[in-house]
Amino acid sequence: MLTILDKYILKKYLSTFSVMLLLFAPIGIVIDVSEKINKMIENKVPIMEILVYYFNFTIYFTNLLFPIFLFLSVIWFTSKLANDTEIIAILSSGISFTRFLRPFIIGASIVSVFILLMGFFIVPKASEGFNNFRYTYLRGDGKQVMRGDATDVFRQIAKNEFIYVNSFNAETKTAYNFSYERFNKNKLQYKISARRIQWNPKTKNYTLYDFVKRTVGEFGDKIEKADQRNAKFSFDLEDLTPVIYIAETLDLGKLNRFIEKERGRGSSNINIYLVVLYKKYSIPVSAFILTIIAVAVSSMKRRGGMGMNLAIGIAIAFSFVFFDKIFGTLAEKSTFPPIIAVWFPNFIFGILAIFLLRNAKR
Repeated sequence: MLTILDKYILKKYLSTFSVMLLLFAPIGIVIDVSEKINKMIENKVPIMEILVYYFNFTIYFTNLLFPIFLFLSVIWFTSKLANDTEIIAILSSGISFTRFLRPFIIGASIVSVFILLMGFFIVPKASEGFNNFRYTYLRGDGKQVMRGDATDVFRQIAKNEFIYVNSFNAETKTAYNFSYERFNKNKLQYKISARRIQWNPKTKNYTLYDFVKRTVGEFGDKIEKADQRNAKFSFDLEDLTPVIYIAETLDLGKLNRFIEKERGRGSSNINIYLVVLYKKYSIPVSAFILTIIAVAVSSMKRRGGMGMNLAIGIAIAFSFVFFDKIFGTLAEKSTFPPIIAVWFPNFIFGILAIFLLRNAKR
């Protein structure tokens, strides 16, 4: 059962974290607007789409920098408790440092569950809207939604099947400059090409415009042409999108199925998808580690006051983000195991948390 002291600290924990989010989110929006306003005006972006974009941006931005916001908020209010000698009074009353930590752990649990659910269901949708806007209006010409860092997408969808598209429009579910190649014992069996290909959700097939099929024969090639033709293929709609951030736009169930499918195909980008999956679990765990570090660092009254604690906190927080990004990139670009890369920062800072906690107890 929570005591008055537990409720007081828990209230401070959650309220300071919320205020930190409310303070930094508008700053992030203002900086983003100042950088992109000229491009938005140039492409005549509708005001409603801008509002939706910044709603998605806020979710994407806060989820990305969640460890820093949480860490600084705990540093801030715990340092204030220490400077006001409230912590000394609490510990002098006979309460152990471990017992003093309990409301912080409860607060970290609440935040972790919230971040976990957001990462499973809310952030993927926000990420999709955020990236679609970027590639439509900020990198594109306002007409085509480019789903990746490159406009050309070439993928092996089966052992003997390959597809290529120049670009993909996520809103109309249309790909441009499409080609499909099927091989038999390393020899081209036939090739289908189209100026554009569109997915039909009702009939579960594709419509190809300016259809051309070339079948390779022993004594000559057979060529078929049509202005429009419906066809079914073995690939999914997601296969027409670049692989750069597709995993970020899938909720937990779809992401697991997508990874299994890509693993079965022997995809060379499987590490990218696994990093996204493992981070959904590792980021909430970091809430506990960063909370313990923040309390251990800021619970002591220092000569430099709150400013010194904040300086130490900022250095540790950015070190955590630095390690997280470095090892994440290492897993994506090499054969380094993704699960080790994602959890390694938590492991290192977990050891640091234990060391600082023991020192704080003394």
